[in-house]
Amino acid sequence: MNILHSKMTTQELANCVGVAKQTINRWIREQNWITESIPGVKGGRARLIHITPEVRDFLATTPKLRHLKLSLQAAEPNYSYHTQDNDPVWRKIQEVLVMMEPDEKQRLQTLLVREGLSGFLRRLSIANESA
Repeated sequence: MNILHSKMTTQELANCVGVAKQTINRWIREQNWITESIPGVKGGRARLIHITPEVRDFLATTPKLRHLKLSLQAAEPNYSYHTQDNDPVWRKIQEVLVMMEPDEKQRLQTLLVREGLSGFLRRLSIANESA
C-alpha cells in the first residue's frame, strides 16, 4: 500500500506512484492541482503538492496506478506528543529548542517543512530503515 502525505514534493509523489517527476509536473499543470512553494528553496518547480481527494481520485484512475490501492493515511505512527516530564529525551529536545536563536529556529522549521520528519531523522542518521 502506498502512503500519501497531506503535502508532498514532486519527487516524493513520483517515487510513491512510480512515475517520472516530469509526469507529476505535467499532471499539476493539466489538473490544476493546488501547490505551494517550499520555504527556503529557490526554483519555480520546488513545490509542495496538496494531496486533496481530487488528486487521490486522479491518481487512482491513471492506467499505471489503476491496480494499486492508494489511501490517505498517516505516514508515521500516531504518537502522543504529551510526554511525561521525566522523559529524558523530551527534556533534552526542549532544552535545545529553548537555547536556539530565532534564525536557527526558522531554519529548523524550514528544514522540517521541506524534508518532513522522516527526512529530518535520515539527516541525523537515526531514521528507521524499515519504514
